[in-house]
Amino acid sequence: MDSQLITIPETRLLGIRHYPDPVLRLKAQPVPRVGDEIRRLVDRMVDVMVHEGGVGLAAPQVGVSLRVVVISLTGKPEDAQAFINPELTHFEGVSEVEEGCLSVPGVRAKVRRPAVCTVQALDIDENPFHLDATDLAATVFQHETDHLNGTLFIDRLTNVARLGARRALKQLENAAKR
Repeated sequence: MDSQLITIPETRLLGIRHYPDPVLRLKAQPVPRVGDEIRRLVDRMVDVMVHEGGVGLAAPQVGVSLRVVVISLTGKPEDAQAFINPELTHFEGVSEVEEGCLSVPGVRAKVRRPAVCTVQALDIDENPFHLDATDLAATVFQHETDHLNGTLFIDRLTNVARLGARRALKQLENAAKR
């Protein structure tokens, strides 16, 4: 990994970054090699995700602009799986699910996304794999992959939903200025 491009903070220092933190708007860099540093990052991300009550977490949400996602649809650490350099393909159908985000606390709204997708990624041993995701899993994969591309779920809201979220977003913006 080119340490001049990406710096991974000590994993004990990782915490959730909140909107409008600029790291949430960056396109995350691919992981060139899965080594011990990435494995430690994944372990710590799982800890943070579970502690915060999430079912998915992308590395930019903890201030690391790398293409790493952890997901546990049950919210339990033993069910967590890492997705390194994930790519989504084969989208089908339409689903509208209420979403929230650890990086945008206080905002929940329905988001329209494809109901099915295929995920291709590397595991923590650098083995390629793919899986087909439907329903909640498809939503979570798309939500977390959006984070890797600098997109937040609030960017996908309808105008009406965005108006409903305006006050909470303004509070987050004001808190960031302090």
